[in-house]
This record gives sequence, C-alpha cells and structure tokens, in this order.
Amino acid sequence: MEDMGTTERVLALLGLLQQRRVWTGPELAERLGVTTRTVRRDVERLRVLGYPVHAGQGVGGGYQLGPGQDLPPLLFDDEEAIATAVALLAGAESGDAALRALTKLDRVLPTRLRHEMRALAGSVSSLGAAGRPPVESEALMTLARACRDEVEVGFVYKGQERRIEPYRLVASDRRWYLLAYDLGRDDWRTFRLDRMSDISVRTWRFRPREAPDAASYVQESVSSRVYRYQARFVVHAPFDTVRAQIPATAAVVRPLAGDTCEVTSGAGSLDFILMHIVLLGHDFEVVEPPELRDRCDVLARRLGRAALSPVRE
Repeated sequence: MEDMGTTERVLALLGLLQQRRVWTGPELAERLGVTTRTVRRDVERLRVLGYPVHAGQGVGGGYQLGPGQDLPPLLFDDEEAIATAVALLAGAESGDAALRALTKLDRVLPTRLRHEMRALAGSVSSLGAAGRPPVESEALMTLARACRDEVEVGFVYKGQERRIEPYRLVASDRRWYLLAYDLGRDDWRTFRLDRMSDISVRTWRFRPREAPDAASYVQESVSSRVYRYQARFVVHAPFDTVRAQIPATAAVVRPLAGDTCEVTSGAGSLDFILMHIVLLGHDFEVVEPPELRDRCDVLARRLGRAALSPVRE
C-alpha cells in the first residue's frame, strides 16, 4: 500500500487536472513540489485508477484529463464546494436531481463546510427557476449566516446606508434577493444582492417577527409592487399554460377554479400592462384598477379603426 504522502499528492494532481484544461509537466511539478519524473509516475497511477489522462507533445502539449466512460470523483476546494452548494440550493425546489446531488454533497463535506451549507439550506428560497447567482459567494454566505443567526446587517444600497433584520434569500431566474425587515423604514423590504455593498454583520441579535412567505413576497415586489400601476386580471386559460408564458419576475400567477387563473402585474404604464396580457392570446377580464377598463375600450377602438382602414398600395 502506498504511503499517505503519495496518496495525497496523487489527489492533489487530480485536483489540478480538473481545474485547467492543459498542464505542462514542469508546471505540475512546480505546483506539487516534485520532479517531472514523479509527475509522470503519478499520472500513471491515475490511469491505473481509471482516469483518462492524455499527454500531448510539442507546442501546446501537456497533460489533459479527458472524458471517461464513467463519471469520476470530482475534487473541490472550499470555495468551489460552497459555490456548488449555492447553485444546487437555488434549484433544489425545481428538481429531484438537484436535491439528490445536494444530499450527496452534504454527506461528504467536511464539518466546517457542512455547517455553512446547512446555513444556506435554511435561508434560501426559489421563485421556481434555478438561479445563477450574479454575486460573490462570500456575500451569499454572509447573509445566509445572518439569516440563520438572527443578527442585524448593515449595508449600502443605492448610495444609502440601511440597517435590516435579514430573513431569507430568494433566487429568481436571473437574480438573488433578500427579504428583510428594514429598521429605518419600519416595514418589510426586498433588496437585490447585486446592488448591495459594504455588507457587515452586526452583533445585535433580533427576535424574529411574523414574516410573509419569502418567495411570494419577493415575486410580488419585483413584478408589481415597485411600479406606479398594479393590475389584476382573470385569464381564461389553465394555470400551467399561463405560468409557462410569463417569467416569475414579470407577474404573479395564481390558479383559480376550472381552466382560469389570476395574473397580477405592474408597470409604469397601464397600456404596457394591457398589451402584455393581450399578447398572451387568451380571453381575460380586468379585475382592477377600474381605469384599465377604459384603456381596454380605447385600445379596442384604435384596433377597430386599424382593421377598417383602407389598404395602401
């Protein structure tokens, strides 16, 4: 049986080969602190274990880990493991495969990282699509810990200093959001993580308030509540059909009895909201606001005139 030093070195070599497409022998030797001859021996050890390590000659040549018949074990450093956990957590609600992968990752993580991943598990929601975080994993981890530990957080948002009680991280199809109680505004607020800077966790703990459902609250915030106008419709089409037509961040869709659903959306213009509903291609009713019915009448007359206009050669 090989000594522990050799085993650790071979695993380190495997990790390097997974990080980059091609390594030269001298580069690997320098990173591992050994000779190129030892690198060649360790490459042979990996091949015996079933890893297809290719060796190219000449300019641009070097050692390269190729695809194998079976999926080999993957080696992650701490940051890669946490980043993988973040991505899996964001998609865990939308697929069994992501949940199984997350369970396997949790089973093999070192204790120091398992605590971090479970902090995320209790602090992340989804709007129904696996988010690809456009923020650094450190920001996610900092806020996830704050949600878990129930401690206040300070940060700068759009040039203003904010102090909040963080409750939950929410992943949408494009961005990460934080549901928090804004102590300066004395109300619930939604914050985009890519607009937050100078995030600092305070030592002051808070007693949790009765919080709204995070995913629903954030979805309503980003799809309608932030706009000048909010509108509600009854659409005569199945919920699944309409949900597939509208991004989660564009409107809130709720199932109703039969093949109907309710759509709530917002925009800076009533005509803009109305045109989006029309383009869905289903019959609908205006629930609110009342003035939107007037806009329907105006739009109908305009379209009627266009239909009756003479054809120009």
